Amino acid sequence: MDISDKTTDPQEELEEDAAEQADEETAVNDSPDDEDDAVSEYNDTASQFAELEESLHEVNDKYIRLFAEYDNFRKRTAKEKTGIYQDASVQCIDKLLPVIDSFERSLEADCSDENFKNGMQMIWGQMKDFLTKMNVTEIEALGAEFDPNVHNAIQQLDGTDYASNHVCQVFQKGYMLGDKLIRPAMVAVAV
Repeated sequence: MDISDKTTDPQEELEEDAAEQADEETAVNDSPDDEDDAVSEYNDTASQFAELEESLHEVNDKYIRLFAEYDNFRKRTAKEKTGIYQDASVQCIDKLLPVIDSFERSLEADCSDENFKNGMQMIWGQMKDFLTKMNVTEIEALGAEFDPNVHNAIQQLDGTDYASNHVCQVFQKGYMLGDKLIRPAMVAVAV
């Protein structure tokens, strides 16, 4: 044997030592303590995941509730806004109705000046157009069946040409704004 055959290369020795160390570490890593650590780490990760999932569910639930609350608020506000506008319109028309009543009575009065009468009728036409545009309608009263929701009976009359429980005379016209009562009609009812 040659001496050169017995000696090994220092590089090969380092590689063999590294391989032996790797085998020892693998043997140490496969020990039961390492398995317990891996299971513990997995359980910790799983519990963290469960906590995050629960937190996400809570936040999502809060979001859905907040969104529903906002949507209800938006709808309620829109309804109140419409109601306020309609109430303001009703109050405005209610204040205007005595003027309209007086104007109608003035048209029924005799007038010798035809130009004046024509001018008054033109103004009355404009007022009626305004009421139509505002969706104000006159309550049907004369000859209609008495309805306490829209008629205010101030008198009962016997011996009329009208059927019982029907309006036989109108003292003051009633008006509605859409489906909201502005003023009930003041009427007499046949008995």
